[in-house]
Amino acid sequence: EKAGVSDLLSKMLGKGSLNISKDDFEEEIDFLGAQVNFGSENFFASSLSRYFPRVLEMSIDAAINPNFIEEEFESEKSRLRENLESDEKSVTAAARRVESLLAYGKKHPYGEYVSKETLKNVTLADVKGLYNDRFKPSNAYLVVVGDVNYRSIKKQITTAFKNWKGQVFESSSFPEPNNVSETEINFVEMPNAVQSEVAIINTATMDKKNPDYFASLIANKILGGGGQARLFLNLREDKGYTYGSYSNWKENHKTKALFKAFASVRNTVTDSAIIELVNEVDRIGSELVTDKELATAKAKYAGNFVLSLEDPKTIAQFALNIKTQKLNPEFYINYLKNIKAVSKEDVIRVSEKYFLSNQSRIVVTGKGSEILEKIERIDFKNRRLKVRYFDKYGNETDRPEFFKVLPVK
Repeated sequence: EKAGVSDLLSKMLGKGSLNISKDDFEEEIDFLGAQVNFGSENFFASSLSRYFPRVLEMSIDAAINPNFIEEEFESEKSRLRENLESDEKSVTAAARRVESLLAYGKKHPYGEYVSKETLKNVTLADVKGLYNDRFKPSNAYLVVVGDVNYRSIKKQITTAFKNWKGQVFESSSFPEPNNVSETEINFVEMPNAVQSEVAIINTATMDKKNPDYFASLIANKILGGGGQARLFLNLREDKGYTYGSYSNWKENHKTKALFKAFASVRNTVTDSAIIELVNEVDRIGSELVTDKELATAKAKYAGNFVLSLEDPKTIAQFALNIKTQKLNPEFYINYLKNIKAVSKEDVIRVSEKYFLSNQSRIVVTGKGSEILEKIERIDFKNRRLKVRYFDKYGNETDRPEFFKVLPVK
């Protein structure tokens, strides 16, 4: 009922504090050449080492003594409302919204979306309430990476946070997302679409402690992880249906992970693209990949991993992951070794287990008058796929009707 509170909280934080005005805060950060960003549950700051004590002091102050001003709230709320209005006819925005909702459900955090109706219900008091629920010492971690002295930094942090109090954080529960019993097409009507958004999605249990984790990374890389992956080579290079086709697979230690294979395609080839996408998802779980595909995927992961270590933010994230996800302290030390150990048999096994071609939602967002009849005739494994119909907000509807304009005599 009040979706949008989190978005507004992220915009309200970092605008000074009770001890320093917004303008003075931003001016000093700019003068120091620092970077400070706030989200609804975090902040990030970076600067030259000699300025870091002051930047850290200002960031902590803004985080634990936020300056919630009504005028700023109304301004940010108005800006968010304008963004929603500009997305009203966006096919991509509608596709992403409905895909998440159908994958996770309306009562799951990932299925929730902000609308003009829910935004109307949000007050500054709601933003303050969410802040008080979220920002608590028992729920907080602070990671510092750089040319710093541990003792001096610890002393500064201890002093800065000494008056920060709060009750123990209580996480809320949410329903477990479920996949469909057999693959079906979920069609979203967008009459203004000049191309179709197609996504094959399913959820599965996967986190970094799962013994299948590294094999699943390689499997996704081979399927849709870039310009040398199967989806791209098939739908773009071979068929010319799209500018690019990819797949995403990201673990989640708090809820189900989401697998997604997707492409934006021309209206005239929407049905053909669906068939190619689902066949590729099915094939990687039923046929062994080649030695070349496996070697290429491993090399790309190794290269990206090594390059990422040059970024202090990566090191900070690794440290946070180990702590919050209770990983083996040597998880990242052994990362490349575990990638190297993945076999072709591992890839086919995890693909069949987690990329569910037989229990997927094929979400198609597009212009029904041009694509729907062909979509309704799609077969997969000798079975006509069921088609269900939804509006751009994920509400199930009847099949849309289309009327042809008769020529004037």
